[in-house]
Parts: sequence; structure tokens; C-alpha cells
Amino acid sequence: MKRRDLLKSLTIAAGGALYSGPAWIHAGAEAEVKPKPKLATPIRGLTRREGTLLQPLQITVQNDGAGAVAVTKLDGVEIDRRTIQSGSNVFELYLKPATGIQSSTLSVDVNGTVQTDTVELKPVRQMLIYILPHSHHDLGYTDLQSNVEDKQIRNITRGIELARKTASYPEGSRFVWNLEVLWGADLYMQRSSEDAKAELIEAVRKGWIGLNGSYANELTGLCRPEELLQLFRYGTLLGKRCDVQVDSAMMSDVPGFSWGTVTAMSQAGIKYFSAAPNYFDRIGTFMVTWQDKPFWWVSPSGKEKVLFWVPWTGYAMSHVMKVGPDFVAKYQDRMDEVHFPYDISYIRWSGHGDNAEPDPEISEFVRSWNEKYEWPRFSIASTSTAFSAFEKRYGNQLPQYRGDLTPYWEDGAASSALETRLSRLAADRLTQAGALSAIDAPNSYVPSTYEAAWRDVLLYSEHTWGAWCSVSDSESPFTKKQWAVKREFAVDADKTSNDLLNNLLNPSTSSTGASLVEIHNATSWDRTEIVYLSHDLSPAGDHVADHKGKPVPSQRLSTGELAVLVTEVPAFGVARYTISTKKAHSAGAPALVKDGVLENGLIRAKIDPATGNIIELNLHGNSQNLVDRRDGGSVNEYLFLAGKDLEHLGRSGPATIVIEDHGPLVVSIRIESAAPGCNSLVRRLRLAAGMDHLELINIVDKQRAPLNPHPGVGGPGDEFAQRGSKESLQFAFPFAVPDGKMSMDIALGNMQPEVDQLPGSCKNWLPVGRWIDVANKDYGVTWATLDAPLVEVGGITATMLGSQKDPSVWRKHIEPTQKFYSWVMNNHWGTNYLAYQEGPVEFRYALRPHQAYDAAAASRFAIGLTQPLLAARSSNQELHANSLLRVEPADVLALALKPSDDEKAWVVRLFGASGEARKARLTWSIPNVGKTWLSNLAEEQLSPAPSAIDVAGWELITLRVERAEALGQ
Repeated sequence: MKRRDLLKSLTIAAGGALYSGPAWIHAGAEAEVKPKPKLATPIRGLTRREGTLLQPLQITVQNDGAGAVAVTKLDGVEIDRRTIQSGSNVFELYLKPATGIQSSTLSVDVNGTVQTDTVELKPVRQMLIYILPHSHHDLGYTDLQSNVEDKQIRNITRGIELARKTASYPEGSRFVWNLEVLWGADLYMQRSSEDAKAELIEAVRKGWIGLNGSYANELTGLCRPEELLQLFRYGTLLGKRCDVQVDSAMMSDVPGFSWGTVTAMSQAGIKYFSAAPNYFDRIGTFMVTWQDKPFWWVSPSGKEKVLFWVPWTGYAMSHVMKVGPDFVAKYQDRMDEVHFPYDISYIRWSGHGDNAEPDPEISEFVRSWNEKYEWPRFSIASTSTAFSAFEKRYGNQLPQYRGDLTPYWEDGAASSALETRLSRLAADRLTQAGALSAIDAPNSYVPSTYEAAWRDVLLYSEHTWGAWCSVSDSESPFTKKQWAVKREFAVDADKTSNDLLNNLLNPSTSSTGASLVEIHNATSWDRTEIVYLSHDLSPAGDHVADHKGKPVPSQRLSTGELAVLVTEVPAFGVARYTISTKKAHSAGAPALVKDGVLENGLIRAKIDPATGNIIELNLHGNSQNLVDRRDGGSVNEYLFLAGKDLEHLGRSGPATIVIEDHGPLVVSIRIESAAPGCNSLVRRLRLAAGMDHLELINIVDKQRAPLNPHPGVGGPGDEFAQRGSKESLQFAFPFAVPDGKMSMDIALGNMQPEVDQLPGSCKNWLPVGRWIDVANKDYGVTWATLDAPLVEVGGITATMLGSQKDPSVWRKHIEPTQKFYSWVMNNHWGTNYLAYQEGPVEFRYALRPHQAYDAAAASRFAIGLTQPLLAARSSNQELHANSLLRVEPADVLALALKPSDDEKAWVVRLFGASGEARKARLTWSIPNVGKTWLSNLAEEQLSPAPSAIDVAGWELITLRVERAEALGQ
């Protein structure tokens, strides 16, 4: 059953629950037999006659004889007398506008035959209703992606044609085509002729086409920080090309958005956000909470805000209603039902189905209605026009809310855990590559290559994962072809990001030989950590010395890699090391492993010899076991959930434990177990001397879940698609920190579950950025995740199988807890996402016991893992004497450094990672640095930046720093 067909089978939903009643119309009513016309139909509009506003009452009377006189009475009082013709007669009577709901009896006497009806008159809202025509962009689902791309390109042309055709219509009825998201416009600009491109640009300038700044309908909870920013960057470029400011964004279908979305939008100049989720399925309480309740959504820093507004039925109004007087009445019923306090509103009009073409009927309706009725009034508009009018009238009256609108649909990304991992890694590599290019090769930076790679990352995180029959008919060519395209986004991003890094690390310049290696740091702080050199990079031996000839600890590992402890590799810089045949050097307290205990003088961990789970974790000098052992809990425990049977959780079997590396620099153990749902489960623990964290590397070799025994039968609503073969995998992380509180990293922000979640947020599962910390005022533990983006907090609460239309079944609160689960795999959806996955997938984590909580230190730790130091053979080029750039203080991080697209500047993104206000200073090691400007995603010169830059807690500041040599200085 496709989405359009599913909509036809339902009544309109207020939020997720399905209702029928006076405010709701049955979907698909256009296919039903038309009922006999009512005698009296109130028109919920006001018309002006002879200078007076009156409320029409439509009379439909059948006269089976010849011409006759019809006498109409209301509550026994004659209000009209007229001659009518044989057959059906329709005419309007005009009444004094109702001031409240009033019920009356109407009668029509035709030659002694009296017909009666009960009439309910309701007050007419004197409001302006903006209509935003657009097409919902599903990159796949109901059709192959290539066909969808062609449709959306054609839709732009058709939108322009309709706007041109209606250009002479009265104001308000002239067609405007909103580009919901911009990947279709991007393709249009890539594939169209110069004349066609010019036509689009001119249509935007005329206001015929409205640009909305999001590139895709994105699962924002999956996005890395720079990825979230890139989601809105293309809008700034296209807007500049069209000479317009893109100040609005639409997103459709997806329920919920990561808090950092506000920050990213603000960087793009966006201040209006039309959010129009799916209105009935797997949306929790999102629509019930926020539908028709506009508010200012405030960023994590508190310094930015966007006007956030969810219209009635989300984006699906045109899927389930027809324009006409009945629609006008039902819309006002809805406004009455929710006590909508404003006289400006808006609806989305996305045509008839997903990826629909522009609907010409809407202009004809608005022209006809507005010519006849004064109120309510309709106006076809862009998102920007509608929202700016509303802001001008009501902006200072709206409530402001600060918090995360935790999204719901990100759970589907765990149906393809391998590809999700590839995309996350690619996003981090692209950030690293941009920094390395800024450091070593700013003149060779090719913006189009990076744009293409970011496009792949964004389109992997776009909400359309696969076919409508992806679960019910998983092996069909239609399903397979769509998944192949979706998967390719992740694979291509992975390849391009690796190629970019490799080209930067291994330029064509001659190498000095196998004995010299360079360690590159693409982050804004000095780094001391273990680097793992491949055997190909370290054939010269096991002894390593720094650029001054001082030996540094090293160890050849069982994998053939050479582990090297490098110290203070400069921020945005490089360090050079020499490898020789001497004996490997060791110094300081060694890493030890004995009797299941790993320790290095900084931290200590103990594993259960029977299960391989971690049962003790200590910070040196603190006897508190950071593992919650109540109820037999343990860290890194594998759990398999069949369906939603929590009473019979599957666990891994007896463990076979082998010490692979014995120190003194690195110790590692391998834990192999049988595990339900897997061909094998291998977990490795690794601890290094001098390092304050324990690494966990879990490899799940997944078995395929059973397929639908009756493929293609029943569709997404069938029993198999809804509940058959459902499963999920998780790793447990129960911590024990007395009076500890949980904090969670999210892209461009930070949040505490429950405390920082706005009403309507998903609480059954939460997307996480790079880390979670549990700490009291004195000590705690930071957990970092490199590959898996989902957690369940407090318990295994991700048990929502198949379609879920009832808001009441979703979790409402997260109680204070120090326990969470990394939710790594599932196939819970009945459509769109994958029915199964199979083969090995690696999930990496790290545990860092620490003293007092420091959010910036947690970010440096986790970013360091996801953006590791990079090793390459040394070239003959002279090294920078110092960091290219240093940022102070240490808790202001440069999340990105890159050459500007115009090759004239560096772009630096500063982030207040401590949550506290700071004054940041930039120190460059080279003389050719020009003026520093406050900037944005368009990399524009907004205003001169002071030498000490104010950075609020969780605030993102983009700087443009001119390169003096590029300016000829």
C-alpha cells in the first residue's frame, strides 16, 4: 500500500491519533458517491453587499413541476420569496453575520410542498490564510530516484509556467511555487540550459518561485556539526545568484529536529521555519503538541531564534481535502477547536501525492473565493511572505521556547548500520580535509569537489531511505534498485572523503623515504595520543624519535601496526618523526593486563571472565566503581531483543578471551562469543599507557532476519511488515556516579535528556552526537561513540514496531538515570527502511573516567576519536614552525577551518564548547593574514571582528580571515 493509498484509508489525524468529527473530513471522499445536496448549506464566509458584510446561506431546492414561487423562512420568519425554475435551483440568501454558534430551522415552501432543514450558523473568522504551494520531495519511495529527480526538475518549469499564466490575476491568487527543499533546484541548475537557468533566476527575482533554504528533508539528528551547516549552505549560494535573501526553510514529513538546527539556520540567515511533519505515523506526540502553535524556537546559546510553525495536517492538506466552501468551513472549525488566537494563518498545499506537480486549481479557487467573499481571505505566497507578515503582526506576542525537539525517524538509520557508519565517518573526514587544505594547500582547494561530497552525505541523511514496499517485498527489483542508489550516497561520500585526505597527505612531491613520517593535526588544540601506523608506513623499524631526536614510546602490535605515543602535535599543524631499527622505546607507567584487569596508572577496568562484559571501571585514586552492578548490570553487554519481548532478552554466550597485545605501550584483549542474531560477536578492549580512556571495538557479524514468506502481499500494512521478524541489537552502558547527571552532545549544542527536551520530543530513543557524560561535581565518566548515533535512556524503550498512530503509547518522561543503551541495529519500520541487514559492522566506543565535568574536554576527547591524528610519509617540504592557527581559551573550539570558496580567505568556525561565555582570540603563525570579519555560511564580510571575539556558551561564530597574499598585500 503506497502512502497516498494509505492516506485514503484513514480519517484526518490530529497529531498521531485518528479522529472523526465535525472538524475532520474523510480522506478519499472524492471517490465516494456524492450524497444528496442539503437544503441549506451555510457558507462560512462574509461577503459585502451594499457596503454591509453579510453571511451567505446557500439554498438548494428541487422543483419537480413547472415554474413556481419558493418562500423561505428562518425560524418561521420569511426571509426570501422568489420564482424558481423546474429542476434543481441553487441560490444564496444573505444573513446578518453570526456572532456565536446558532441553530435555526429553515423551511422552503414550493407550491405548498414544504422542505425543512436545521441550519447551524457559525461566526466567520476575519482572517488571512496564506497558501504555500509546493511539492513534497521524497527522493524515492513511490518511484525510482532518477524518475523523481526528473519530476522535480519538471515541477520547477511547470511552477514558472503557472506563475506566468496567472500573473494578471488579482493579488493573492497569482501562483507562487515554493521550492520545499533545494536538491531539485540544484539538479535543475546543473542539468538545464543557460536559458532555463536564467528563467529560474528571473522567476525567483519576480517572486514567482520561493526559495526555502534546506537542501533536503533531513534527519537532522544524524548530522555532524558541519553537515548540519552544509544542509543550509546551498540556499545561501543560490540566493546570492538570484539576488535574494533566503530567510525561510521548509521541512516536511520528518517529525522532530535537532536543537542545533536553529543555530545552523541562523548561520544561513534563515529566521522562518515551516515544519510540516507526517501527520499520523510514528510521530509520537509531536503533532498533538505543536500543530497550529507558532513560537520562537531559541538556539542552545540563547542568541538566535527562528519562527517555528507547524500547520494543520502538516504537508498533507491537499492529499486529503479539496478546495471549496466545505474546506473553508472545516479549516475554521479547526481554528475554533484549538482556539487559534491570530487572524493570520497558513497551510501547505503539496498537490495530490508526494513529488506532485503544481496544482493549477489552487489559483482558480483563490481568485473565485476572494472575488466573492471578503472573509476569510486567501493569499498564495512564499514561505517568507507568509511568515514575515505574521511576524510583523504578532512576532512580539509569541512565546519563546529553548530546547531540543528530539526527532523520531532517525531510528530507521539503524536498519543500515554499516552505511550510516560510513556516512558519519565521511562527514568527519571532509571536515579534516578542509582543515588540511587550509593548512598546507589553500590554493589547491576545489570547492565543487567538497560540495559534491557533502551532497552525498546530506542525501544519505535525507529521510527517504527506500521503497514503500522495502519490508513487505524486500527482494523486488523496485526495492533493490532504490536501496542501491541510497547506499551509493554513503559509499561515494566515503570514497571521496578518503581520496581527498589521501591526496592531501600524499602529494605528488617526492618523499624522503620510509624512515620519516608526519603526523597531522586537523583540530584546534594540541594533541597527545596514540597513533597507529600501518606496516606500510613503518617498515623501517620499531624505534621512533621526534624532530629533536628524542625517543618516544612505541610498540609493534599483533596486527602489524606500530603504535606510537606522539606528544603535543600542534593545533592545525604537523609533527615529524623518524623510525629506525633500534629497540622500541618505553617510558613512564606501562599499560598492564592480568587476570582480566587492564590498568595504566590512570584508569582501571575489569572484565567478567565468563561474559567478557566490563564489571569494574575506576579512575585512579578513586575507589568508586563507575559500573552500576545492581541487577547484575555490566558495561558493553550485548543484548538482542526479538520483537518487543523484553522478558526474554537475548545475551551473548560464554566468552573466549585472548590477550592480543601485552604492552608496555598498548594492551588489548579479544573477547569472542556466540550471540543471538549474529554469526559471531567479537569485542576488543584496548588501553594505552599515558591515555585516560579505554577503547571498545565491537564487531557484530549480523545474521539476516527472516524474509516475508509472502512477498508483495499486503504491503506495509500487512502483518509481516508491521510485526514480522522484528529485532534490535544494543550494547548496555549502566554507570554509577553518586548524584550524577547525564549530559548529551548534539550537533552544535548540548542537552540533558528530559530537562532540555521540549514537549512533543521523542523519548523512546534519542540521537546522540559524539558523547554522553555522567558526572557529579567531583568526578564522572564520558562515553564516546564513533559509529552508532542512537541511544535508549534509562531502559530498553525502543519497542515501537511498525506503524504507530496513537500518541498515547509513546514514552512521556525520562526519569533521572545513569543508564543508557547504544541502539545499534533494528528493522522496526514496516516501510521505507530496510527489512534486514547482514554481515560484519564495527561499533567503536571509548570510556573516559574523569574528575569534575568539563563539556569542552569531553568534546575535545570525542572529536579527537572521530577526527584522529593523520599519519603520512614525510615529504621534502618544510614544516610549519608552529600551528597555523591557535584559538584561546581552550574551551572555545574551532569546529572547522577551510579555505574560502573564492580562494581569498580562511573560514573559521568557533564554538563555545564549555557552555560558558568566553572571549576568543586567534593567533596565526604566518605573517600573511589580513582582516578578520564576522561571517556566515555564504562566507561574506558581515562586519569587522574585534581582536577579542565574544563567544557565548554553545554559540557558533563563523569568521572570514583574509589571506593577505590572495589580496595582493
